[in-house]
Amino acid sequence: MLAKAKEEWDQEIVDKQSEKERYLSERITPLRTSGLSLSQLQDLCRELHEKVEIVDEERYDIEAKCNHNTREIKDLKIKVLDLRGKFKRPPLRRVRVSADAMLRALLGSKHKVSMDLRANLKSVKKEDTEKERPVEVGDWRKNVEAMSGMEGRKKMFDAAKSPTGQ
Repeated sequence: MLAKAKEEWDQEIVDKQSEKERYLSERITPLRTSGLSLSQLQDLCRELHEKVEIVDEERYDIEAKCNHNTREIKDLKIKVLDLRGKFKRPPLRRVRVSADAMLRALLGSKHKVSMDLRANLKSVKKEDTEKERPVEVGDWRKNVEAMSGMEGRKKMFDAAKSPTGQ
């Protein structure tokens, strides 16, 4: 299959080359400069120069039309975008809505769903937390002096061994 595609591609290249040669032979006549006098050569040069000027003018005109069309296409694209409209998103504001109101808005007024989130929270009493951790406010220097030396370490070791904690 690849070989067939390559053959067709090569055939297209050969056809394009032969078409180009045929077109150029029709449009361009070969120059015969041998045996011409100086004045005849100058006239030939002037004719060729005039032809080149004509071709340059045509090329310039076509290029100008192409640029004009490109600008026009760009302008039309901009107009299409403007007509379609660029929707600018408004800045969102924070709205405080309860969970019940949000569910009512989503599900409609037919559904009676109440969702009290605060009812599911664990209640913590302030007094309970204070009783759990009694804070001893004392002179820290006494504690350091009592625990210093070997006797203090022995007290710490005995306290860790005893099952009651002290």
